[in-house]
Amino acid sequence: MMLLTVADVALRAVFNRPIHGTFELIELCLACTIFVALPAVFLRDEHLVVDVVDHLARPAVVKLLDLFGAIASLAVLSLMFWQMVPLARDMQEFGDVTADLSIPKLFYWIPVLLGVGASALATLAFIARWRR
Repeated sequence: MMLLTVADVALRAVFNRPIHGTFELIELCLACTIFVALPAVFLRDEHLVVDVVDHLARPAVVKLLDLFGAIASLAVLSLMFWQMVPLARDMQEFGDVTADLSIPKLFYWIPVLLGVGASALATLAFIARWRR
């Protein structure tokens, strides 16, 4: 993505010929990168954490807070997935495409849906492991 951006800027500056569709390609790659990697973050429990309370509370309380956070994450991810599926289906039915390269917008939704769904499953696995 970075190389494509640098090449686009250089070609625009030197030859006044930018790469056609750079924005759409980078947007698609970014969606893939973020949402495909998201389940690994949930599985490894490597979220960004604000641990203000962790130093003040007992370890058992911190563990309960971790469980509460996982349950809240599962609820939010499930709600997101439930709301995203009809939107993706509508885009596919209407045949929405991007403006420059005519990439079907469904290709943007596939990594998002897979990432959010897999993240919900990973959170479920975290909750199942919590008791141990």
